[in-house]
Amino acid sequence: MARDDYEPSARPAINPAIVRSYDLRGVVGRDLTEADAHLLGLKLANAVRARGGRTVAVGYDGRLSSPMLEAALVDGLAAGGVAVERTGLGPTGQLYYAVHARGLDGGVMVTGSHNPSDQNGFKILIGVEPVFGQALRELVEGPADPASGGSAREVAVVDAYRDRLLNAAEGAPALRIGWDAGSGATGEMLRRLTGRLSGEHRMIHCDVDGRFPGHHPDPSVPENLRDLIALVRDEQLDLGIAFDGDGDRIGVVDGDGEIVWPDQLLLFLAEDVLARRPGASVVADVKSSRVLFDGIDAAGGRGVLSPSGYVLIREAMLREGAPLAGEMSGHLFFADDWYGTDDALHNALRLLAAIGRRGSLTEWRRKLPRTYATPELRLACPDADKARVLAEVERDLAAEGATINRTDGLRVTAPDGWWLLRASGTEPKLTARVEAWTPDALERLRGDLSARLAAAGLAAECIGGG
Repeated sequence: MARDDYEPSARPAINPAIVRSYDLRGVVGRDLTEADAHLLGLKLANAVRARGGRTVAVGYDGRLSSPMLEAALVDGLAAGGVAVERTGLGPTGQLYYAVHARGLDGGVMVTGSHNPSDQNGFKILIGVEPVFGQALRELVEGPADPASGGSAREVAVVDAYRDRLLNAAEGAPALRIGWDAGSGATGEMLRRLTGRLSGEHRMIHCDVDGRFPGHHPDPSVPENLRDLIALVRDEQLDLGIAFDGDGDRIGVVDGDGEIVWPDQLLLFLAEDVLARRPGASVVADVKSSRVLFDGIDAAGGRGVLSPSGYVLIREAMLREGAPLAGEMSGHLFFADDWYGTDDALHNALRLLAAIGRRGSLTEWRRKLPRTYATPELRLACPDADKARVLAEVERDLAAEGATINRTDGLRVTAPDGWWLLRASGTEPKLTARVEAWTPDALERLRGDLSARLAAAGLAAECIGGG
């Protein structure tokens, strides 16, 4: 099963440049090659067998390089002595479904997620748990010994996955909906789903195309929702729903063509869940609006603040026994009657069912308290300086008796708003966000943060309004 063109001497180790906090990712041909994919397969096979496992699922997204990397990965897994179940082209949620529903010992999704088209990578499960952080580094540095008995076969999961998704749409009303797959891996499954849903469906950018000709596949960036907003407004639709490149992030536009930000979407879904599970916890990341946490409290739930990062959000959800969690990037997780995975197709159908129970998303959004906020701000800062800058800002705040939450960086609360400053886990940057109840308060809090960064030796003129 192993291919002759993958000689161990050609790449004795996986390129460390592709190892990120939660996955492996890099520019194909420069950082990431077939040799890396093959070697990852061998190493993962060793790790799975060491835990008594035998079978691993592999899926891939619509990027032009994904079939090549998937083939090399499968060769490596089989050469390492495991049985590979190839689930084919589809969203990450389809791969997660295969691992959970079929009781497999692990899985790998070949995907560059929302990154540019020249990049690709791997999201890895051992059992049903994501491999990240120190465990990911240990896997990359682990043994890559070949073993006999490996195999690979294609398995059909598309219909079963579609049917399982459709269960989540029970009670969904007949709505007029715009869908934007961003030319990503959700396109074909989206067609299968909408063909079984009531209502009218307008679809754009739903042909899978790894060049992403319509727009960049990241719905957390407002510019990438421009086509969907125009569709909703021009055709007077009830709402619009968008996905990223591998279908684990969701973006939503209401019937006014206004973006329903992920923390707002989380609140709408939380109110629906809490109506059936009063007192439950709901987890959200530190970038989320105070409106979300106030709303969870008002709905009879318990809001839990988590560090940012979709894997960390999921960990907090499981630790708290929460039925729902999410973060501002658009990763949302259901753990009540789903698998605790960030499946944006499932989230979309849960949204439709919630609208059936709670009424118009547009009317609900119009009634939310008005706030004024910056987008997430990314401030250049050398990795070696991140801890120092945060420490100096924290020292001054503590001396003033400020109210600080240290869940992930510094979230500083004032009577008229809050601001967040934290270190990026993937780039030489600090990230920040400011939210206030009035425009004047936004300017004041933004200026306060800028002054504190300047005092710590970091120019932050780019802290602007949103």
